[in-house]
Amino acid sequence: MLSKKTKYGIKALTYLAKKEQRDPIPIAEISKSENISLKFLESILLTLRKNELLGSKKGKGGGYYLLKEPSEIQMTVVMRILEGPISMVPCVSLNFYKKCADCPDETKCAVHNLMTELRDSSLEIFRNTTLADLCNC
Repeated sequence: MLSKKTKYGIKALTYLAKKEQRDPIPIAEISKSENISLKFLESILLTLRKNELLGSKKGKGGGYYLLKEPSEIQMTVVMRILEGPISMVPCVSLNFYKKCADCPDETKCAVHNLMTELRDSSLEIFRNTTLADLCNC
């Protein structure tokens, strides 16, 4: 299940991407427009800034802005920053792999094989979807 953090992060990024000008947008504007708690949004945008998807400017005329073009921001990047592993179980994760303690042979595990297919399908969608695709910009 998608966490609220990731859902709100995508909504905030989409809001910023839809702006024709790349000027800083006040966090209060994003919060109000997207119906996201200001405190929660601050945490999300800070995470995105620390991971170099957003820039910020303090003071009058300040706010957050995209550091890259929306067409350059893949959903795999956003998902991994905000959600962590894309796979549902650690034994099929590409970036966060961890062997399951209860599984003697991953190649014969029905759950492993199913989750590998699911991961691959999800990755295909996330890799081929950019922020620009989500907001048609």
